[in-house]
Amino acid sequence: MDVAVAERVSSPKLGFRRKAKAYIALTKPRVMELLLVTTIPVMILAKGGLPDWWLVIATVIGGSLSAGSAAAFNCYIDRDIDAVMDRTKKRPLVTGELTPREALVFAWTLGVVSTVWLLATTNWLAAALSVGAILFYVFVYTLWLKRRTQQNIIWGGIAGCFPVVIGWAAVTGSLTWAPIILFAVVFLWTPPHYWPLSMKYRSDYQAVGVPMLAVVRGRAQVGLQVILYAWATVVCSLLLIPVADMGLLYSAVALLSGGWFVYETHRLYNLAIRHEHVSPMRVFHGSITYLTLLFLAVGIDPLLPF
Repeated sequence: MDVAVAERVSSPKLGFRRKAKAYIALTKPRVMELLLVTTIPVMILAKGGLPDWWLVIATVIGGSLSAGSAAAFNCYIDRDIDAVMDRTKKRPLVTGELTPREALVFAWTLGVVSTVWLLATTNWLAAALSVGAILFYVFVYTLWLKRRTQQNIIWGGIAGCFPVVIGWAAVTGSLTWAPIILFAVVFLWTPPHYWPLSMKYRSDYQAVGVPMLAVVRGRAQVGLQVILYAWATVVCSLLLIPVADMGLLYSAVALLSGGWFVYETHRLYNLAIRHEHVSPMRVFHGSITYLTLLFLAVGIDPLLPF
């Protein structure tokens, strides 16, 4: 169905449960996992111990609403290419479970509620950073960069770094070098996390004219860029040790998990240059494991006596 025609068609009458699931899908809940993985450990580090649990819950709620708003705006804007790509053709705006108007109202509602909530339960800095994350993801990444440059995911990935500084700001009301370093870790981690995914779905992005690196460059070149960013991520993670006086646990996890992450990226590159079968999703899933382990160490390390 033509997009213009589809947008004039009302969503079918759905039961409450199915409609609710459609709205939840609009928020890309799997992407929200990054919020939980990074926000809570950073709040523990900022406090130097366990923060007030109500503050943690309030920050996670506000951050989740904010991330959901950005994702819903993204689904609304990208509904034309989502309908073409195999990876996204089951999203609720493509299936017709939600209309574009419903999605847009939902996105605005989540954005406003998240801002008011964070203002009421945390502080103005956390709320302002949350608004900044939404605006960056919608205007800089989705509307400006995504369909125009192969650098899209590098700079667009900044939006995914905001939970780190929001969590820190919620506890302290300010920012220091420690959250900035962790912000940079997530920033540098995003390309070696996402580019392997774009290698797997290269034909999808090519079909809709999105110039992901895997579309405009060969597998070997993509593999090399993944290696460089993985090394930069690990080096940046080690900067936190002297800056935040991190202990033995974080130091060991940063080195060991970082070494494993870098090894996996080298393996991908070596297979690519030998023109053998590559498994980019192995690096994609491995990158998630790496970041999870690293931020668990960020949260546990301040609670240990060594």
